Amino acid sequence: MNLLGVLEGILFVVGEEGISIKTIAETLEIKEEEIKVLLKELKEEYEKENRGLKLTFLGNVFKLTTKQEHKEYYQKLATNPNLNSLSMAALETLAIIAYNGPMTRAEVDDARGVSSSHIIRKLVAKELIKEAGKSDMPGRPNLYKITKDFLDYFGLATIEDLPKIDDETEFIDEDLYNSIYKENN
Repeated sequence: MNLLGVLEGILFVVGEEGISIKTIAETLEIKEEEIKVLLKELKEEYEKENRGLKLTFLGNVFKLTTKQEHKEYYQKLATNPNLNSLSMAALETLAIIAYNGPMTRAEVDDARGVSSSHIIRKLVAKELIKEAGKSDMPGRPNLYKITKDFLDYFGLATIEDLPKIDDETEFIDEDLYNSIYKENN
């Protein structure tokens, strides 16, 4: 098994949260000293001029980040009007934060049932949400809330202009196995 490739994949999956040496060692079931060697090797690979990422150690965790010298291109991408359409996942994330915010990424993840770190990064870059301080939860994660740009984007004057959600609304739990579609024998 290519442990360097697995390590790179782990760093990609954990995203902006990063990961500690201890957690990597537990995940790969190898000694921390071996992890340090792998991290050094991966860091050297990313330091090459033809790479767009770098391995960074921030807040006692390792994470992949973009190189500072490419920043202007990432900003152009984030503000490109042709890319300003929002995916269903982005709209879902915005709705969760708009109706329940400020909230942490983990709380958004719980509400959506999937990781939202990539979507939250995109929404912050588009300035539709922003950091609104730190939570009192362990680790003091960032809190996110909607911005004035969010209100402008959706044509709202204030947050109170959001459509009301009726708590009494019943959702039909459709059993897919007993649907109108029947398998032919």
